[in-house]
Amino acid sequence: MSQPAADRFPTPALEKLPADIRERILAVQEKSGFVPNVFLTLACRPEEFRAFFAYHDALMERDSGLTKAEREMIVVATSAANQCHYCVVAHGAILRIRAKNPLVADQIAINYRKADISPRQRAMLDFAMKVSRAAQDISEQDFTEVSRHGFSDDDIWDIAAIAAFFALSNRMANVTGMRPNDEFYLMGRLPK
Repeated sequence: MSQPAADRFPTPALEKLPADIRERILAVQEKSGFVPNVFLTLACRPEEFRAFFAYHDALMERDSGLTKAEREMIVVATSAANQCHYCVVAHGAILRIRAKNPLVADQIAINYRKADISPRQRAMLDFAMKVSRAAQDISEQDFTEVSRHGFSDDDIWDIAAIAAFFALSNRMANVTGMRPNDEFYLMGRLPK
């Protein structure tokens, strides 16, 4: 019988982590009320943890032509296509909160083409999905189509980078057997 991934890659004790990583995890815990499992799972490799979250923050927190909700839409749609349980649930929760819409994350995770989103957002997700599933087939026609919806070259880079980064994240979450925290399931579903 094979060893479960969660046993193969055990999470380190918080008190044994480098100070900067421990401080970041405690700050997240203070803000959200719990420690998302991704932080503890990736903390077993401190240098990679730092690099991962530096790039995550550069992509997901910057101001640009994409809203924070649209960035989360990309994560949810591509993570669903990559069958990443953790990212669909965790980023679905963030999407519900950022979009102020309790339905949108589930709609996008199941079939973004039928979700209650704008034609602009659908074009964004079409491009992101192609990056995620068949980047080798990206052509000038793809750039023309997404640009037609008002996305700048900088926005298109963001769409592609988010889809590509979360392909890495999806694969690591699956390999490590990362499970979404129970808290994510209810977040953003009921008005406060």
